[in-house]
Amino acid sequence: MNPSNPESYVHRRTCPLCEGMCGLKVTVADQQVISIRPDFDNAFSRGHICPKGTTLGALHHDPDRLRRPMVRDGSEWREVSWEAAFERIEELAAGVRERHGQQAFAFYSGNMSKGGFDTSRYTAMLVRQGRFAHRYSSSSVDQLPKNVTNFLMYGDMWKMPIPDVDRTDLFVIFGGNPAASKGSIFSHPDAMGAIKALRARGGRVIVVDPVRTGTAQVADQWISIRPGGDAALMLAVVNVLFAEGRVRLKQLEGRVNGLEALRAAAQAYSPERASAFCGVPADVIVQLAREISDAPSAAVYGRIGTCTQEFGTLASWLVDVVGALTGNLDAVGGTLWSTQVAPHLSLNPPYPPGAPLHGKLVRTRGVPSVLGQVPASSLAEEIDTPGPGQVRALVTMGSNPVLSAPGSARLDAALPLLECMVSIDLYRNETTRHAHVILPALSPLEQPHWDVYAWPFSLSIGGHYSPTLFEPEDRPPEWEVLTRLGAIMGGNPTADLDALDDEYFGGMCDQTGIPREAALAALPEHGGARVLDLCIRGGPFGERFGQNPGGLTLQTFIDQPDGIILGMAGPQGDAALTTPSGRIELAPAHVLADLPRLEQAMAAEPPALVLVSRRHLRSLNSWMHNVDALVRGKDRCTLHIHTQDAQRLGITASDTVEVKSESGAVQVAVEVTDDIRPGVVSLPHGWGHGAPGAQTRVAAQHAGININLLSPGPFVDAASGNAVLNGIPVSVTRLVDASSVLSTSLAAHSQRSADKVAG
Repeated sequence: MNPSNPESYVHRRTCPLCEGMCGLKVTVADQQVISIRPDFDNAFSRGHICPKGTTLGALHHDPDRLRRPMVRDGSEWREVSWEAAFERIEELAAGVRERHGQQAFAFYSGNMSKGGFDTSRYTAMLVRQGRFAHRYSSSSVDQLPKNVTNFLMYGDMWKMPIPDVDRTDLFVIFGGNPAASKGSIFSHPDAMGAIKALRARGGRVIVVDPVRTGTAQVADQWISIRPGGDAALMLAVVNVLFAEGRVRLKQLEGRVNGLEALRAAAQAYSPERASAFCGVPADVIVQLAREISDAPSAAVYGRIGTCTQEFGTLASWLVDVVGALTGNLDAVGGTLWSTQVAPHLSLNPPYPPGAPLHGKLVRTRGVPSVLGQVPASSLAEEIDTPGPGQVRALVTMGSNPVLSAPGSARLDAALPLLECMVSIDLYRNETTRHAHVILPALSPLEQPHWDVYAWPFSLSIGGHYSPTLFEPEDRPPEWEVLTRLGAIMGGNPTADLDALDDEYFGGMCDQTGIPREAALAALPEHGGARVLDLCIRGGPFGERFGQNPGGLTLQTFIDQPDGIILGMAGPQGDAALTTPSGRIELAPAHVLADLPRLEQAMAAEPPALVLVSRRHLRSLNSWMHNVDALVRGKDRCTLHIHTQDAQRLGITASDTVEVKSESGAVQVAVEVTDDIRPGVVSLPHGWGHGAPGAQTRVAAQHAGININLLSPGPFVDAASGNAVLNGIPVSVTRLVDASSVLSTSLAAHSQRSADKVAG
């Protein structure tokens, strides 16, 4: 509280935007955010912050942000009450169900739904009540290969080994860029600071990437790799480890299956053969294998570049295989599994550990769903392809797939064909402009926060609770919104929401071994807070409703506004594994069955030029482009091309070019650089704003182009169904007369969409 202004105060909270979990001090006066500064007292982040977290006030006060439900009549939008919005949704959903049945309903969730307090805890409720026949999410755009390999190797799709960068001697990064991402699926208070500290204590950092990223620029070694070549390179590393007698399981001895099958599989991938495909010299591959083997400890980490490529499952698998073969998996200084104060993903597993890998066939492609996920890239064809099971009703939450998913032109044209589309979102954006009803999402400052999807990827054991800063006005609690929406979509519009929530909560009690009666008596209030409290109390340090007096509860963290850190995670041994064998499966049959596809690619002629994506520290999701502080300055939506390719194609830095793939073409300004591999060009993701009907005025002034106009929808990693966003074959042509890149790009996009609808 500021004595000179009794209405002014400082609020401590955690930024919800990424795995960095930066602690913030938010100064408020007269219900306005005055400033956001780093919280140096925060137990986790200790004063680290990035530009995105400082703009939560701008987001909250953004005049474009939706605050009341919106209903579309033709091309006109009007504000309505919550009750009127639900009545309209019920009317639309009932019509679809009567005409087409429950098989016509689909759900799509995005990254931002993971950051919401209730959305992260009640998505499962929405999905169960909605009885959606098709379920899509951003997971099959950026991380599903890692889920698949975790599921097959360890028995749990969320059991992801995390690099112990603070205690390692060697950090090897495949396709990750903490300088921009801060540590995707790797929660660390300051990943780049940890890299600096690692080098200062005599350790080494190696980055394997087609681009000399910000992380590669501060590393000891940058290994430039051909996009999609990671699996071949790592198979060659495995080959060297076996051939030179460097396989040292150490603490994993007797805890793995498949060692001989792995040896046999790697025999065909000599460094010389792999080099011809991945573009890394054979001697560099051999040296990499030896360095990982010889280091006292080595943390091998792979992220977005390994997941969003043609062989994402193979690459994700091999990251962990290399760690296991060198004794660096489940080892201090290598990679470890987190120990969570509030293990939400065990309390309410998104996908049961004992369930099958494959599910029903995707109607239009004839391929199976994987871990309950239908490829996001197939949504457009499921909407516009007639036949039984055609998607006629869609709910989207915290997502903008028209910009973020492959085949976006077809999706943009398909969404108007829906008979019922409901979106939960902060904005009327490129996707939600097609909805019949938009339910406004809460701003990050209108809800509490405790991260569900960052603590599982942190080796720090602890937690931080952020109370609501601004109480939202005139709206139902968020858990009610999600539960009621699910009930309506599932054909049960008069459901007793309290009863549904008690049963949902009771199932979580059963999962964690807490008697329902005790938990319901102690925590009678509905919503996400009691789910969090149950999770803490039932966790490894919890008081378990009197069974462990002095243990942690939610109140413990409410009383500690800067958070609590209890220590660092250590090796877990067999307790980490839920595979049927109780061992780590080094050679899953499903993964080995994908090797012939890699062989075919290695025998084929590689494309002359391929496209990869990139991100910026000030850009994570497309909605951030509506925050002026995050988009001002130099144009970031440019094509990066190597000097050699520019000279070969007659392109200079002042030119505009057409980039063309099998799925579309865009026009964009060029930046010539040596910080990218020859034969590779790069565009940022999340741009392409200014579509008619969207209401994001700042973003429209910085429209950029949509990289996913170039991403073919059917181009996926076959073993997981994950989209391929890196390694897309393209051509680049200098334009003689390109005075208006933006208008031409938008006009071409609009015309393609119109042609799709007309067709």
